[in-house]
Amino acid sequence: MHSFPLHTAESAPEKSRPTLQALQQKFGFLPNVMATMAGNPVLLNGFAGAFGSFHGGSLDECEKQVLLLTNAVTIKCPWTVAAHSTFALEDGMREFDVKAIREGRLPDDRKYAALSAMSKALIEKRGNVAEADIEEFTAAGYSPLQIFEVIASIGVSTMAATTTNMTGTPVEERFKAQAWTPA
Repeated sequence: MHSFPLHTAESAPEKSRPTLQALQQKFGFLPNVMATMAGNPVLLNGFAGAFGSFHGGSLDECEKQVLLLTNAVTIKCPWTVAAHSTFALEDGMREFDVKAIREGRLPDDRKYAALSAMSKALIEKRGNVAEADIEEFTAAGYSPLQIFEVIASIGVSTMAATTTNMTGTPVEERFKAQAWTPA
């Protein structure tokens, strides 16, 4: 396998440096996925723009983590499952809801279940969801237009998961307690 370096703001290409510095400031550390992406400013800056836009949407932090964790499990990405399990717990999600998603089940919380089901359906059906899928989503209290935020989460997740799966990005010590292996 080809080796992809974990960049720092000093080692990254010039066009990646401002984004890396901003991400490091936002997180308080530089996640390995972003350090890996930094080798190509097109990917890193595209990811950062999509990430920022998604995180500026209408969903609360736990709802965002429901989506990102569901996507990680559905795409089968150990790095993103470990990271988003950690972030979900830090954001206040109940441990049994995190565990359910990690096991491929829907969380107990009705709204979280609707988000998780919609995201999983969009990924598995490649966007070809049924009207019943949309009705389940809106019955939980979401607007039809919030499905577009679910789609944005899938874009962010796909960039991160594809990068880490392809490059074998190592899981940080901070996330190792939530290590995960696909079934």
